[in-house]
Amino acid sequence: MSGDHKADYDVLGIGNAIVDVLAQVDDDFLARQGLVKGAMQLIDEVAAHDLYAAMGPSIEASGGSAANTIAGVASFGCRAAFMGKVRNDELGEVFAHDIRATGVHFDTPAATEGPTTARCLVLVTPDGERTMNTWLGASQNLGPDDVEADLVKASAITYLEGYLWDPPHAKEAFKKAAAIATQAGRKVALTLSDAFCVDRHRESFLELIRGPVDILFANEAEIKSLYQTRTFNDALHAVRADCALAVLTRSEAGSVIVEGEDVHVIGAHPVEKVVDATGAGDLFAAGFLAGLAQGRAVPDCARLGAIAASEIIQQMGARAIRPFHEVAAENGFHPV
Repeated sequence: MSGDHKADYDVLGIGNAIVDVLAQVDDDFLARQGLVKGAMQLIDEVAAHDLYAAMGPSIEASGGSAANTIAGVASFGCRAAFMGKVRNDELGEVFAHDIRATGVHFDTPAATEGPTTARCLVLVTPDGERTMNTWLGASQNLGPDDVEADLVKASAITYLEGYLWDPPHAKEAFKKAAAIATQAGRKVALTLSDAFCVDRHRESFLELIRGPVDILFANEAEIKSLYQTRTFNDALHAVRADCALAVLTRSEAGSVIVEGEDVHVIGAHPVEKVVDATGAGDLFAAGFLAGLAQGRAVPDCARLGAIAASEIIQQMGARAIRPFHEVAAENGFHPV
């Protein structure tokens, strides 16, 4: 795909623009706040404000599923862009600064009114468990007017985050971006994001997958939820008929890539110690998309995904500490 001189960007991501706020806390803090350890819950703006005030010293870094993927794509040395909505506030500036610092093109106009920038308050206990409290705020207000048609046309692949399918306005933005990409002869990729998200939107996701989506990313729980099957194999057979390329991840069991009649089974990359499992799926997608952008064979794209996933779960947070192009080279993947 990198041979297509008309594409200014290899991958454009569209998703929630969220700032991760990470703090170390003890189990007593969770108990005092009435939080269930290890859970992820959506909270309102008041609760977000109160919890943030109680948290103490924290690290702030831009996050969000598709944003993490796109930052990963840039770390592999590819040309990447992102669309997502923040508010013109302090955390909105943190998000924009952080994502641009990874080499990603980001210029979605910040909202000047309405809810504050989305944040995920991440409480990390001494055992490495993360308890997440998310206020989606301004990120849900991404709408069709925010979709920059020229940017979509200039991107070889537009990657859509399933989480953004909840707000109706954002759904319209997705449909618009997918239509522009298809008309421009570009590829559309979708990540299902979450099995509960799939439960809520099964029919419209299937419509997308059978329509403009060329590349589907899903984990085992998500793909089984999509086709309401008991076994992974049944889901695998179902998706083959619906999508040209399905990238199915199975944690430590590796991944299965369905490409027409071909099925590639790729093992997971070795991991010494899991420090923080957040972002494994996001970064697998980053490696896979980077491989496609570099014109690599599909099994090699999956191997790059496995390398990125294994690297990210051995560190805190979902942004690469070491550039992925260096990690890839150490594993025999040299620039093409």
